[in-house]
Amino acid sequence: MEKIRTASRDLIDANIKQIARLFPTVITEITGEDGSLETAIDFDLLRQELSNSVVDGPHERYQLDWPGKRASAFTANTPTTKTLRPMRDESVNFDATKNIFIEGDNLEALKILQESYLGKIKLIYIDPPYNTGNDFVYNDDFVEAREDYLERSGQQTGAGERLISNSESRGRFHSDWLSMMYPRLKLARNLLATDGIICASIDSHEVHNLRHLGDEVFGRDNFISEVVVAANPRGRQSDSYVAGVHDSLLIWARNREMAVVGGRPLDPEQKKEFSFVDDELGNYRLLGLRQRGSASRRQDRPEMYFPIFVSPDGNEVSIDPVAGWHEVLPRKSDGSDGRWMWGKDKCRRDKNRLVARWIERRSEFDLFVKDPLVKSGAERLRKFKSIWDAKGFNNQNGTQEVKALLGGDFMSFPKPVSLMKEIILLGAPNGGIILDFFAGSGTMAEAVLRANDEDGRDRSFVVVQLDEEVPVGSAADKAGMHTIAQLSRARIRAAGKNLSDLVGGNNDLGFRAFKIDTSNRTELLRSSNDLVQQSLIDSIDSIKPDRSDEDLLFEVLLDSGLDPALPISRDPDDNSILRVDDNEVIACFAREISMRQVNDIARLNPVLAVFRDSSFKSDADRINAEQIFNEVSPETTVRTI
Repeated sequence: MEKIRTASRDLIDANIKQIARLFPTVITEITGEDGSLETAIDFDLLRQELSNSVVDGPHERYQLDWPGKRASAFTANTPTTKTLRPMRDESVNFDATKNIFIEGDNLEALKILQESYLGKIKLIYIDPPYNTGNDFVYNDDFVEAREDYLERSGQQTGAGERLISNSESRGRFHSDWLSMMYPRLKLARNLLATDGIICASIDSHEVHNLRHLGDEVFGRDNFISEVVVAANPRGRQSDSYVAGVHDSLLIWARNREMAVVGGRPLDPEQKKEFSFVDDELGNYRLLGLRQRGSASRRQDRPEMYFPIFVSPDGNEVSIDPVAGWHEVLPRKSDGSDGRWMWGKDKCRRDKNRLVARWIERRSEFDLFVKDPLVKSGAERLRKFKSIWDAKGFNNQNGTQEVKALLGGDFMSFPKPVSLMKEIILLGAPNGGIILDFFAGSGTMAEAVLRANDEDGRDRSFVVVQLDEEVPVGSAADKAGMHTIAQLSRARIRAAGKNLSDLVGGNNDLGFRAFKIDTSNRTELLRSSNDLVQQSLIDSIDSIKPDRSDEDLLFEVLLDSGLDPALPISRDPDDNSILRVDDNEVIACFAREISMRQVNDIARLNPVLAVFRDSSFKSDADRINAEQIFNEVSPETTVRTI
């Protein structure tokens, strides 16, 4: 039987395997510190494969760099031995919901989720710390000591003498923030679907750095837009010199060519434009066939400059010459040669959508395209603008929303639900999984519930919030919500109940809560390739005594790359048997297991069967269990924990 592993996905090993697939000749072996052979990359050979595309040594290059960058990149690739432990008492509809709430550090959470959600997230939204001068809550291991930082960044000598006066706050201030964000963005990129996008709210303190950082992680070619959001229309009077009114929303795609970006529904006035009716197209409007704006000159696209012929009565159009018909060319308003919006082949193929109109003031025909209201079975949308200034986007609304749900001033200026729903329309218009790993008060989670209720789409959320303590004596603290994670869960519960009262609870309004904790096993991670037992006694039963069978089940799901939101149930005839997703996974972690139980599980033909290693009384029982599966369900993978 195969043993469940102990650590999260090793990203360094995964990167080596990807390089090996592209350049198998660069893979070699070296002798490790313990004398064993280890796989390695021969960079000299890799440099030959890439020829002059490699930048090395003192060559100048365009890049974003800061003290601590290398260490933060290493942090992203280091596996974690942490896992998720279920919190049933903090959940709503635990067994059936697809929504996930995770309490704990988001860096650990992103590592834990690497395989279960790899390439599955449609929309990532983050509202990270704006770095306005407060101490970081996220104190990652790679943060340098102050003296080391000052020396490496050139602000003091090795003897401790300061070289630059009064620059400590500005230098380390930004470097720490970048070092906090970098590994999280690198891990988040792995989770995005090929058609997915990531949106990040940020203010002026770090918007420039986040733009550079996002371009590096997601690629400059995948940048979508920077949206200005009027978050404080009155202006922040506490700001120096200029009262800030806006935040920025930076948007990248996982792959710009494949990204699905939504739009806003047309308002009644915009729909009035589609006043014409066609038996085939339905309601439509007329758009000029002549290209307008940029790249509209003949020399821009010479092949799209050609004559189109119109019958004398204007009722027929032809791409080929017809005697006695009017020749129409794409002229610009200044009389110079322009070009058509469509090429000749498309004009011929969709000739039934071309309409000629006599332009009295010019005494000539012009050509138009029937532009339908409904395309591909769905009513058309309009593109989002780069300035969002609706009244509902004011952060003050977010404060009032939390107050209305929970009955107190528990959170200052969280993002409002209307803004989150706008982002959902942009990034997950047709459904999908939405990840927010700086969840705060849980606005995005509530917005997902409300958006699903309004348009009937199938969306689910995964939100992560650190168990950061609220100020002692604050309204939230007095109300029994001692951490922001507790407040966030309370807000989501209240929002779900509110919707349930309104719509009868037809949608998924629950969430499955987890907390990040140490592994359920007593094994310790010495290095990414070196797992050791604490003692011979521990090897008899390596499960920690305070862990439940559900604790073990979710660690198995995560280690196997399965979704922790899959539905689970207990066998009606044997409470010690856990079933996942219609018997895809079956687990039994009883202290002692009988061959009858093994046989019962095998007959259900699961894809994966998991047992507690110490449940088997002897090696003979383990062999018998394997034999039962070989005979009854040979396709089942059998593992132990």
